[in-house]
Amino acid sequence: MSKILLKIDGRDVEARAGMTILEAAQSAGIVIPTLCHHAKLDPYGACRICTVEAESNGRTRLVAACLYPVEKNLAVRTRSEKVDRIRKMILQLLLSHAPDARDLKDLAHKYGADKDRFEKEASFCIHCGLCVRYCAEVKQKHAVGFVNRGASREISFIPEIASKECWNCKECFPLCPTEALQAAYVYIEALTS
Repeated sequence: MSKILLKIDGRDVEARAGMTILEAAQSAGIVIPTLCHHAKLDPYGACRICTVEAESNGRTRLVAACLYPVEKNLAVRTRSEKVDRIRKMILQLLLSHAPDARDLKDLAHKYGADKDRFEKEASFCIHCGLCVRYCAEVKQKHAVGFVNRGASREISFIPEIASKECWNCKECFPLCPTEALQAAYVYIEALTS
């Protein structure tokens, strides 16, 4: 694999072709926050908390670090006024769905996000898709999935599959950044018992 040299926060970082900005940053010990990323899963870009400024050929744009591929002479800023403002807004929106999520509250404190900025729509799920993707991509069981679309989108266990597969697995539970997946599973178990 060919090596690509880029700058992240002013530091020279060597990356392999095909890596994303997030992977390159992680390999250099540079922290970019994520909520929907997992090393075993394909990049998804759902949460957008990994937004960074990427400058190439004199053009700067905001990109999701978990999706954007590295390129020669790319200059990346993981923190700037614009990036921090976007992360703050994203966190405020996510907190309206999961106001008590520890990971969100920690990030909100870091970025000065107001957990009461938006009216609460407490679904406790931020639609990161980690559970759905892990069950499909790693376990290949498809016991949990997305239902509905748009504002009505939710995560749901598929009762026929979940009742057989999930009881002994539960590997997706610790992935949930809001810790609400366990409650959803207990609910579906109650319905199927």
